[in-house]
Amino acid sequence: METETAGDTTTWLNEDEQRAWRLHLDVSRLLMYQLERDLQPFGLTNNDYEILVNLSEAADRRMRMSDLAKCTLQSKSRLSHQITRMESAGLVRRVDCESDRRGLYAVLTDEGWATMRQVAPRHVASVREHFIDLLAPGALAAYREALQPVADQLRAARLR
Repeated sequence: METETAGDTTTWLNEDEQRAWRLHLDVSRLLMYQLERDLQPFGLTNNDYEILVNLSEAADRRMRMSDLAKCTLQSKSRLSHQITRMESAGLVRRVDCESDRRGLYAVLTDEGWATMRQVAPRHVASVREHFIDLLAPGALAAYREALQPVADQLRAARLR
């Protein structure tokens, strides 16, 4: 953008920065679209899968709803609707928290665990096909190194 207003202190993106930013946005959208497409035969969305992963990796395959909302970057309200839909599909159930009357746990059901075991290998194959295997080993390490400070700064900003 070339227009400036009086007192404008914006440091506009140069051509190289603009191309890099737009490529990042394009790849992010296209990759998430493709991964979601590959989950559709299982009746899952990317959000469903992320919840299943978090629950499958948690102690006793359960998490407090508030913690699950934080780690999936969803509002409590949105997560509640998501969990309701996943409950209807038999993948999770809600359980009261004994130590906090207002608290609830999301718990992975046996059906949810079976779904996770069926879907995970196919999801990993999709991640490999559409992302990992397209990058040379050195490029993957450089990509990870380049993104680490961005991830660190964004995580720290969430805590403020």
